[in-house]
Amino acid sequence: MSSNVEEFRQILSSSEKIIVLSGAGLSVASGIPTFRGSGGLWRKYDSASLATPSAFAENQARVWQFFHYRREQVLNVAPNAAHYILAPLTIPRIRQSISPNSKFTHITQNVDGLCTRALEETMKDYHETDVPYPIEMHGRLFDVVCTAHDCDFRETNYNSPICPALKGTELVFGAGGPEPMVRRSDLPRCPKCGQLCRPGVVWFGERPHRIYEIMRLADEADLCIIVGTSAVVQPASKIGGRVKARGGKVALFNVELGNHADEADFVFLGPCEQSLTEVLGI
Repeated sequence: MSSNVEEFRQILSSSEKIIVLSGAGLSVASGIPTFRGSGGLWRKYDSASLATPSAFAENQARVWQFFHYRREQVLNVAPNAAHYILAPLTIPRIRQSISPNSKFTHITQNVDGLCTRALEETMKDYHETDVPYPIEMHGRLFDVVCTAHDCDFRETNYNSPICPALKGTELVFGAGGPEPMVRRSDLPRCPKCGQLCRPGVVWFGERPHRIYEIMRLADEADLCIIVGTSAVVQPASKIGGRVKARGGKVALFNVELGNHADEADFVFLGPCEQSLTEVLGI
């Protein structure tokens, strides 16, 4: 395990297939708390217990209030330096200066969309139009999906609030007040069939988007850069190990070592926006 910047840059420059796996730590500097820990708690319910199909089946209003709160958080923040350091790596002519002839894929567990926003802004700055977007394996916070099995409605919705009944419930949370009562009939409905909608994120117990493609990329990669994740949630937690098992290198950028630090060839501890800037220097 090394923290030698020049050694890592040499590995980066010679790599041919690079993947980045990013997690909640990437967005901390934007003001979004991590999914776990004291910043990830919601009243007496922690976020993991609310982000499940069973939680939604039991209390749709509570789950929608939680995700409305998260939506309102993200609507008021912007990408940070860590997002803007990773974004240019997606653009081939920029990446060539630090890793010639390489292919690059950004896989994110985040649902806040900040990776994509940073990339779109970077594309405009460099006048690029045909660049692969990050793979958002856990979906997107601003997507809304119909719960009816025979309805294919899905849309991206940035309305604030997403429905009148949820307006102000995020303020009650912030003040530590009692849980507001919201009727199920007043929650977001499908405009096509009228049935209840759900947030368009992947909940615990559901299959991540494009997971087979992600595992294929991990099997082919010769460098995996893990940024801002404790590597707890499966199957994302397996990605670094798969790269390592096939002879690839793993670099970890995080504020702590995490569960799979023993798989890392390089470890750069500290806030992502600082360590990525210092090491990559883009």
